Amino acid sequence: MKRSSIVPISILLLICALALIPGPRMTTAGGGAINVGDVAWMLTATCLVMLMTPGLSFFYGGMVSLNNVVSTMLQSFSVLWVTVGFSLAFGTSIHGLIGNPATYFMFHHVSDAPDPRLAATIPLLLFALFQLKFAIITPALITGALAERIRFSAYLLFISLFSLFIYAPLAHWTWHPDGFLHKMGVLDFAGGTVVHMSAGFAALVGAMMLGRRKSHVNSESHEPANVPFVILGTGMLWFGWFGFNAGSALAANQTAVLAFATTNTASASAMLAWLALDVLRGNKPSAVGACVGAVVGLVAITPAAGYVTIQSSLIIGVLASSASYLAVHWKSKSTLDDTLDVFPCHGIGGVVGMIATGIFATQGGLITGQWTLFLHHMLALVIVAVFTSGGSYILYKVTDAIIPLRVDHEDEELGLDLTQHGESATTVSGHKVVRPALWPRVIGETVVAAEAADFEPEYQAAGR
Repeated sequence: MKRSSIVPISILLLICALALIPGPRMTTAGGGAINVGDVAWMLTATCLVMLMTPGLSFFYGGMVSLNNVVSTMLQSFSVLWVTVGFSLAFGTSIHGLIGNPATYFMFHHVSDAPDPRLAATIPLLLFALFQLKFAIITPALITGALAERIRFSAYLLFISLFSLFIYAPLAHWTWHPDGFLHKMGVLDFAGGTVVHMSAGFAALVGAMMLGRRKSHVNSESHEPANVPFVILGTGMLWFGWFGFNAGSALAANQTAVLAFATTNTASASAMLAWLALDVLRGNKPSAVGACVGAVVGLVAITPAAGYVTIQSSLIIGVLASSASYLAVHWKSKSTLDDTLDVFPCHGIGGVVGMIATGIFATQGGLITGQWTLFLHHMLALVIVAVFTSGGSYILYKVTDAIIPLRVDHEDEELGLDLTQHGESATTVSGHKVVRPALWPRVIGETVVAAEAADFEPEYQAAGR
């Protein structure tokens, strides 16, 4: 058995063994009264956030090259939350830095009664499941920067480490009542720091450590494999984001409605701003550009959704779209190979969102004449950026020492769909496409069908 397969299998077997350890019975004692309306909304919101993960798969899968679609779409899922992740994020606080891993180990004590400090009107179990969806999609965001060259088994190990040592502490700092950023008064409604900044900076470090793809070194043009996939993914993300942001109110109330409205407005304004910038630079307005702009708007409004007015959300969308657009343009002129612009879109978008929250928050923001919240947000940005970047660097090094992060040049050339998964996104009459030089030609956003001679039987090679 290959060493690269031993590690994930061993982790899964260990988790199964831990599940056999008997724990205390779930109880309904304690907590406050359950509000059935809130429960119904949060069940719906949890499903909406879950929908974002396949939405991200379509969004990323449509933008990579055709021989890496399956690999990119498959790199979006998690299990450690039930084991110890939820406990690290929301367990009894240890000096405001991390939760006690024993508090909810293996979901023990995660009952169907509300927790007055975390979610007063819904079962703690529902709150844990809602937060699980955030923990799933955060490491999945990182994959866009590493696409087309990361080894799948190494990716599994890295996201496990990232979830435990980066995501869980950030969630505790920001969202636990005793977390030190929460006590500082930092406002992060649905994950500007916890989700988007952490993913963005981890993606930046990962892209630098993995190095450039051969196609990037050769300055080959990168065309999306499937523009309709990108559009479909954007629609699913936008739809799911209503659960992501409005659900973070943890109740069916006015705050949820406000978050719903600001989310839609910011995304729409960001999309239009991106298209306008494209036209100003002499480019044609493209569907892919519109989709990227919409997602940037969703990212930026995430920390502010329940704290700003609808009018402010329109401004936030335009500001974030402009900043990310400039960052993408800068990246395209540099040697940084962030395949799908994760750092310019999620990292920069998250930073702009947190700064904007400090400016536009109706309670304590700069627009109210107060400086404290804004300054605390600026300090939080530095702390999160340094922690995530430094921590991710260490985790990449640890992962690479156990399982090499990058595939070899031959596998990269053939594509990760075949070399990592033995599958292909495209088949014609039972045959898989295997020659990258002969993919269907893409002109703008119109795919020109390839000749039948451009396709070969399934790739067969020694040892594959």
